Amino acid sequence: MAKLVQLPPKFVPKEWNIANKMYYSKAESQRSRSERLVAESQRLIDEIEKSTQRSQKDVNKKLDQRLEDIQFWKKELDNQLEEAVNDITQLLAYKVRLEKALESCKEPLSIAQQCLIEREKRIGIDLVHDEVERELIKEVEVIQGVIALLERTIEQITEQIRMSRSAKYSLEKDLKDKFQALKLDNHCTALTNNSPDLNYSSDIVRIGANSVAPTEWEAFTNTNIIKAEKQRNNSVALRSLIDSILSETASDMRKQCDTVTYALKNRIQETKDAKNKLEEHLMKVMDEIRSQEKNIEVLKKTIIDKEGPMKVAHTRLETRTLRPNVELCRDPVQYRLISEVEEITTNIERLRETLNQAEAELKALNRNQLSLEEEIQVKENSIYIDEVICLQMREAISINTF
Repeated sequence: MAKLVQLPPKFVPKEWNIANKMYYSKAESQRSRSERLVAESQRLIDEIEKSTQRSQKDVNKKLDQRLEDIQFWKKELDNQLEEAVNDITQLLAYKVRLEKALESCKEPLSIAQQCLIEREKRIGIDLVHDEVERELIKEVEVIQGVIALLERTIEQITEQIRMSRSAKYSLEKDLKDKFQALKLDNHCTALTNNSPDLNYSSDIVRIGANSVAPTEWEAFTNTNIIKAEKQRNNSVALRSLIDSILSETASDMRKQCDTVTYALKNRIQETKDAKNKLEEHLMKVMDEIRSQEKNIEVLKKTIIDKEGPMKVAHTRLETRTLRPNVELCRDPVQYRLISEVEEITTNIERLRETLNQAEAELKALNRNQLSLEEEIQVKENSIYIDEVICLQMREAISINTF
């Protein structure tokens, strides 16, 4: 007997219908979810696209604002830098003026000192601490004071140049950074979604540790500008001070130079007047010497001339001693002869005494002549020093406003 094959159980039609409905329902449900997802996806895409466009637009707007801010501060820095450069140029020019002024002080100082040295060569009574010497010493002190003041001012302006250059360096460095930032942000502004060479960067969505806040960024540039303005104001004040110093020092030196020259000319005239008076006295003394020499000759001749009458009287007296006996009488002739001898002797003594006095006076006149001649030479030496050496040296002094 053949064996029967076991078949799988069969479903009834109802089950078959139910199964089909379940597949229909599941497919409908799946399709519905898919349609909703598609719709939701499209809505999300549209929303994100709009959001992305808004973000890009906002970023572009902020980039434009940032560019305006950078350009504003860059322009401010450019203006400040231009003024700083002009200011430093003026400071350097003023420094040159100061150095020239300092150099121009050397010649007047050297001349004043040389005048003092030359005037030490005066001799005798003319080596006097006169008005000229006092004014020359004062002139040396004035010029030395001017030199010290100019040296201190040069130190000041050198330091101001350093400070101004420091401020200029800060401006230049800030400007260089601004230029670089402007270049980069301009590049960012020019980028679009279709620009070439777009790529992803790793770990870029962060705030740099060394970044600063906008207020700090503005404060930094503003500080550089304030620093530059401060140094420029200091420079303006210093240049004004230097103008005043150069004007006043030149005026002081010129005034003292004129005072010395005036005193020197007066002293030369005084010395010439004294020399002229000495020469007048010398002429009178020499006239008196000649007169006294004649007087001595007359006195000597008179003394010699008295030898004749004296010899006659002596001879008469001697001859009358030869009278004989009672004729040797003390008569009036005898007494008169004796009186005559005594009178002539007294007169000769008086003449000799007068001669001695005349000779002594002549020696004194000769000494006085030598003294006057020496003093005239002293005056000539002083005039030569003051007029030929000192005055001509001082004519080379040129003091102008520096």
